[in-house]
Amino acid sequence: MGWILFFDGDCAFCSAGVRRVMRLDRHKQIRFAPLQGRLSHEKGFEVHADPAGGTMVLMRESDGRAFLRSDAAVELTRALGGWWKVFLPARFIPRFLRDAAYKCVARNRYWLSKKGDFCVLPDPEMESRILE
Repeated sequence: MGWILFFDGDCAFCSAGVRRVMRLDRHKQIRFAPLQGRLSHEKGFEVHADPAGGTMVLMRESDGRAFLRSDAAVELTRALGGWWKVFLPARFIPRFLRDAAYKCVARNRYWLSKKGDFCVLPDPEMESRILE
């Protein structure tokens, strides 16, 4: 089963997150697409590219189902498999609490990206897994 993770392509923090997910995805089941890109526009996800509080979207390719914000983070643990599945019980935390934590990080992601050294230039492997 394949997945596409839509992320804020203008955000260094988000790009660093994509790199982390790419390293953790040992089976290479996850591909990536910027929310500002063509595929996102075709799927109607570009509305989530709001700079004031970007939303991560994870789409399951087998049925086209999309997961937003904290639901996407929980489903991402399923997509990564392995020991990451220990975080699946987080789905039982009420969504409004999970989404509040997600939105707090999303609102501060530009500030958080200043705290680290995030290179936004994709390496060849990353480039091969990024869709437009």
